[in-house]
Amino acid sequence: MLVRLIYASRACAAITHETIDGILASSRQRNPQQGITGVLCYSDTIFVQVLEGGRDQVNRLYGRLLRDERHQDVILLAYESIDERQYSSWTMGKIRLDKINRSLLLKYSVSGELNPYDVSSCSTVALLNELASTAAFAQRD
Repeated sequence: MLVRLIYASRACAAITHETIDGILASSRQRNPQQGITGVLCYSDTIFVQVLEGGRDQVNRLYGRLLRDERHQDVILLAYESIDERQYSSWTMGKIRLDKINRSLLLKYSVSGELNPYDVSSCSTVALLNELASTAAFAQRD
C-alpha cells in the first residue's frame, strides 16, 4: 500500500546550504533502496517535507525523522493512502519557500510566508500541490 506523509518542523539552528545539501545527499542515497520519493521545502527556520512510498518504509523513516536533532516541534500535517505518487520523479526534490512568488504564498497564508504552525494543514498541503503542478520544485536528483 502506498502512502503520503507530510510533516512540518522548526529548525534548531539556522538552515544553511550545507544543512540542506547533507539532508538531500542522505535522502538521495537511502530513498531509492526504500522506494521512497518526496520533496523537502524549507525557509530560514521551517521545514516541510513530503514522503511517499510503502506504508512500512514511510513510517520507519518518519520515526527516524522524529528523533533527528536538527529540528523540533514536528507536526504531522497529512497522512493518507494514495493510488499513485505525486512526486515519483524525485528521490528527494527541494524548494526554498522564501524564494517562490510571494503572491502564491499569500493565496494560502495571511503573511505571505509559509508557516504551517499558523495556517491549516489543508492550506499547506494545497500550496504543495500547486507547487508540484506548476513544476516549481528544483533539483529532482
